Amino acid sequence: MKLAITGKGGVGKTTITALLSQAYADAGRHVLAVDADPSPCLAGALGFPDDRRAQLAPISDMDDLIYERTGAKPGTVGGFFTINPRVDDIPERFSVTHRGVKLLEMGAVDIGGSGCICPESAMLKTLFTHLLFRKDDILLLDMYAGVEHLGRATVDFVDAMLVVVEPTRRSLGTAAQIKKLATDIGLNRMWLVGNKIRVPEEIIFLENETPGIPLLGTLQANLGVQEADRLGIAVYEHLPQLKSAAVEMANKLSEMIETD
Repeated sequence: MKLAITGKGGVGKTTITALLSQAYADAGRHVLAVDADPSPCLAGALGFPDDRRAQLAPISDMDDLIYERTGAKPGTVGGFFTINPRVDDIPERFSVTHRGVKLLEMGAVDIGGSGCICPESAMLKTLFTHLLFRKDDILLLDMYAGVEHLGRATVDFVDAMLVVVEPTRRSLGTAAQIKKLATDIGLNRMWLVGNKIRVPEEIIFLENETPGIPLLGTLQANLGVQEADRLGIAVYEHLPQLKSAAVEMANKLSEMIETD
């Protein structure tokens, strides 16, 4: 099962990716979580200890590896380089595992079908495609904010997309953009995840104003998310109520996708 988590900046995509990743890992599934944000912070949300986090490095920053695989140095524009470098060993070599969740950081390079024509772009685009065809039990992609990556068709092989929203019209406006672009590339299976819910009326608001995307579940607003970050511990362990909500959503997704 391959899931992409996206949405407007600041809505809590990384928190939800971390919660779902740990929920699946605790259920005995083999989980590969991929931080595709230019400013990776999924390791922190998962509560990776400092020694494990020190072992992580974004693939886009590995100049020697990129040169070895593409035949050109990162930052090179023009000239010749391999546009489909070998990447099959990268998930195992450069991921780090903690409490059953295997984590890989991609880094800040355009991984779509246009934009940067450079060795690092070719490397990450090939790696991204490889990840989508792996046979991992669960693959979760924590996408960077906005909708640009959808326009470049970088997630057209995922089983479903989770669009994280806050109970605001601006957040739902971004969700509507995401739905349109996802539909354009043939991705029709999407669910909303409402985050930072304070009162029941906000759930009703999301249900009534959704841009045609069914609501999978909601997570309550909780200052404990920031506290967990300050303490360097996993949100999943620090906040039982969010853990319960994540387990419920993970079970619903498994039932809907894997029995479809």
